[in-house]
Amino acid sequence: MKEQRDYESIPGTYVFDARRARDGYPLNMFCMSLNKAENRRSFKENSPTYMERFALSTEQREAVLQRDWLGMLKVGGNIYYTIKIAFCDGLTFQDVAGIMSGVSKEVYAQMMLAGGRTPEGNRYKDAARKDDERG
Repeated sequence: MKEQRDYESIPGTYVFDARRARDGYPLNMFCMSLNKAENRRSFKENSPTYMERFALSTEQREAVLQRDWLGMLKVGGNIYYTIKIAFCDGLTFQDVAGIMSGVSKEVYAQMMLAGGRTPEGNRYKDAARKDDERG
């Protein structure tokens, strides 16, 4: 059984720690392969076939095919690698950040210019822990 980390109780936080790095290695190496134009072409032409070159887990494969950006982070993807998939699709980092936040890229940009999301209600998944923190 995997040890629970303190930071895993923070909503929407998928820290790229040593465990995620190990779990995500095949996914991140797949993403790095997209640095080459011929690999991007192959991936765009037939994504499932191209991904067979890598030892992706079922969850990783599905996250890529569904363009589940948060899902990719959950299964060990590093945002700096997974964004290469978005670039293949003609998306920007801001597009993906908006998708992961559940808003348009324009709303996301305004939110960041205004100082980001409010931390209220976003500190811990476990309400009891949240109350303990208030003391």
